[in-house]
Amino acid sequence: MGQHLAFLSLLVPDYDAAIAYYTHALGFELIEDTDLGGGKRWVKVGPKGAQTVFLLAQAASPAQSAAIGHQGGGRVWLFLATDDFDGDHTRMLAKGVLFEEQPRHEPYGKVAVFVDTFGNRWDLIQFAEGVIS
Repeated sequence: MGQHLAFLSLLVPDYDAAIAYYTHALGFELIEDTDLGGGKRWVKVGPKGAQTVFLLAQAASPAQSAAIGHQGGGRVWLFLATDDFDGDHTRMLAKGVLFEEQPRHEPYGKVAVFVDTFGNRWDLIQFAEGVIS
């Protein structure tokens, strides 16, 4: 199988709030939610069929809490690729996802920046044909 990225840890303030947002607003699936004891859980969410998913990490210190929504330093650092930009954009708007801009066409594809409920900046992007994603 070789190497691949299995998980990307994402700091959140609360497991249940994060599960609700990512599964409802973004349409991700809850892959696993295992109680590890002591208030810790092993929670994985991601787009249906994704190889790399998020491991939700509930902040456990003031420093971690301060980093929620700022793991990308204010930049777009998460990229949600789709093969149905218009459908996903419409569905996400209806679910209350906050887009910072109207969809725009770039040489690499159709894109719009959105912010999740925790402050992380994302691109919703449908790559142009022939662009490696």
